[in-house]
Amino acid sequence: MLQTITSASEPSIEGFHQPAEWEKHDAVWLAWPSHGELWQENLRPAQEEFISFCEAIADFDPKLGRHRGERLHVLVPNIVAGQQAEKELSHLPVRIFLIPFGDIWLRDTAPIFLRRGAEIATASFEFNGWGEKYNLPDDLTVSKKISSEAGFTQFVLPWILEGGSIEVDGEGTCLTSRQCLLNPNRNPGLSQAEIEAKLKQSLGVQKVLWLEEGLRNDHTDGHIDTIARLVSPATVLCMKATTPDDPNKDVYDKIALDLSKMTDAQQRKLTVGYIPSPGAILNDDGDLMPASYLNFYIGNSTVVVPTYGSPMDELAVEAIAKWFPGRRTVGCMAKSILTGGGAFHCISQQQPAKEIV
Repeated sequence: MLQTITSASEPSIEGFHQPAEWEKHDAVWLAWPSHGELWQENLRPAQEEFISFCEAIADFDPKLGRHRGERLHVLVPNIVAGQQAEKELSHLPVRIFLIPFGDIWLRDTAPIFLRRGAEIATASFEFNGWGEKYNLPDDLTVSKKISSEAGFTQFVLPWILEGGSIEVDGEGTCLTSRQCLLNPNRNPGLSQAEIEAKLKQSLGVQKVLWLEEGLRNDHTDGHIDTIARLVSPATVLCMKATTPDDPNKDVYDKIALDLSKMTDAQQRKLTVGYIPSPGAILNDDGDLMPASYLNFYIGNSTVVVPTYGSPMDELAVEAIAKWFPGRRTVGCMAKSILTGGGAFHCISQQQPAKEIV
C-alpha cells in the first residue's frame, strides 16, 4: 500500500539507497515528445529518434521471439498525444500513462528510485527549471505523480536535486560537479559540506566525489551524466579530445586528471576509461551544442549511445562497448533530441528491479 514519508524521515535512515544504473531494471520511465511549441521543426525528428531509442532498450530478439530488455513506461500529456504514442510504440512492451509534463527530461523531473532489499521507494526533490532557466507547466508535479502511479513508498525531500547531476555506484560512491550542485541558482546558501550531507541522507551514499565543471553551452550547469559516467564498481568513463581545436579540450583534460586521483567509498582507486569526444557539434544556427557520448543509457540488455553525425560516432560506440561485455552496445542518432538540450540519459529514468541480480 502506498505510503508517503515526508522530509522528517530521510531515505538513508530508513535503509534505502539508490542502486547503480547497471543493476537490473523492472522498467524505464520516458515521456513522448509532444510539445510543438517547444520542439517546432524538430518535433517529428525527435519523435523518430525517441522511437529508435525505445526499440533499442526493448531489444527484440527474433530467435527468442520476445523482447530481452525492459518495459517502457511512457508519459503523454493528453489523449491525442497518447493515441499517437500508442500507435507509434505498439510493437514494443509499453504502458502509456496520462501524466502532464513540461518536457521530456525525466532524468531531472521524475523521481529517483531507491531500494531497500526487495523494497522500492521513490525520492521526489524540488525542481526549479535548471536554475530558473526553463520553468515549464507541470514539471513541478510530474515526480509526485509518477511516484503515485508506481505505488511505492514516497520520500518528499525539500531541496533541489536533478537526477542528471549525480552518478552512483550502488556501493556508497556518488560523483557530481561543483558547477551544478554548488551553483547559487540551485540551493543558495548551502555549503559543499551541507550538500554532501544531503546527498548521503537522500541517496544512501557515503562518499561524494567532486568534479569542477561541464561542457560549454550546457544549460544544466555541468550535469555529470555528460562528462563522467560510472560503469561498474571503481570504474568511470570520461571523454578525450581527438583534435586540438575541440571546444571542450581543457574541460576533458581537467576531468581526466581529477578522476585519476580519486578513490571510491570502498577506498578503491578509480579505473579511468577514455571515450573519444564528438568534437564540435553545431545546430542549424551554427551554435555549439553540448553533445556527449557519455549520455548513454544502461538498459538490462543494451547500452544505447547517442550519436550526432560526427566522424567519431562509430569509434565512440566501439569504445563504450568494451566496458559492457555482458550487454550489446548500439548507437542511435540523437541530434534532434539534443536541440532540446540533452540526449538519451537525460530523457530516461530507470526503475530498479525488486530482486537483486
